[in-house]
Amino acid sequence: MIPSVVKVVVVSLYVSLCLCRNTVAIALPEHVVVPAVFTFGDSQVDQGNNNNVASIAKGNYPPYGKDFPGAIPTGRFSNGKTLSDVFANAFGVKEYLPAYLDPLIHDKDLLTGVSFASGAAGYDPETSKAGTALSMATQLDMFKEYIQKLKTNVGEEATNNIITNSVFLVVVGGNDLQVSYYGLPTRRLQYDIRGYSKFLVTLALDYVQELQNLGARRIGVFGIPVLGCVPTQRTMNGGLLRSCADNINAAAQLFNEMLKQELQNYKSSFLDSKVAFVDYYNPYMNIIQNPHNYGLEVVDKGCCGTGEIETIYLCNKLTPLCHNSSDHLFWDGFHLSETGCNIIVNIMISDMVNSLF
Repeated sequence: MIPSVVKVVVVSLYVSLCLCRNTVAIALPEHVVVPAVFTFGDSQVDQGNNNNVASIAKGNYPPYGKDFPGAIPTGRFSNGKTLSDVFANAFGVKEYLPAYLDPLIHDKDLLTGVSFASGAAGYDPETSKAGTALSMATQLDMFKEYIQKLKTNVGEEATNNIITNSVFLVVVGGNDLQVSYYGLPTRRLQYDIRGYSKFLVTLALDYVQELQNLGARRIGVFGIPVLGCVPTQRTMNGGLLRSCADNINAAAQLFNEMLKQELQNYKSSFLDSKVAFVDYYNPYMNIIQNPHNYGLEVVDKGCCGTGEIETIYLCNKLTPLCHNSSDHLFWDGFHLSETGCNIIVNIMISDMVNSLF
């Protein structure tokens, strides 16, 4: 074990050596350093955890990773970087956030954060079960295991310092609506949409409480994006013109309003923490409505295949690709392109910094 008098210094030196060129420019408050970033949730922030579990949702084959260094399909559901990577880079931590279950991960990688996320996960345990994903509860168990590993490596004091000062991002909820509520009949028989949203919000608040109990003090909880405007939803529910599916967008907005209000009420009880609702919906919609303001040409189709439906296994090495993925908001029928991730984080980051620091 590293001696107690130097363990915090060792962590700080390692963090400083890992600073990478930011693709998103932010200014943290003076004297603030973010030692690590942790992400929990679904495929939007899964860095390859699903590669190592028996899940139907994987992105570890071409053309996923087409624009990643070496054109390696890492398990990220993207042509390149994901939101996890862009946020880690934006907070000055490191350029690529690894998956916790990556068999090649090194102990030193743990010091600056990992992703516990799993493609097809949801707040609702039935969502994760339907998608054979690592549930949110399992992701929390992995974080507990991570903490013990970190204590073994750098000691309890340095571990507490890392956890307390790091940024935690919870990015999940879309699968609950599109799979468990609108896709499968069970939850619709139990709840109307308001009741189901309340159920999800309760699970989200419980999750924040669990993270706080484990030492997290800067937690960003994402709302659901413009789910009805992703290519697959346009194709399945947007009619002949592939318009945005208004009912699904309305459900996303309802959940977001309820979550935002409850988080506002909740965080006043925890004065030593910063718990922020992260508006994912409006930045997403702004890009879709004003694509040329962000250098985009295509916001209603993905780059893979026709762009209208291909996601996960329908997007494969035999599927034709668009000419230029950098002018597409979406990579496949559901997931943002690397360009899309960079743009949306650029829009979000200032408000996030104000809320979390």
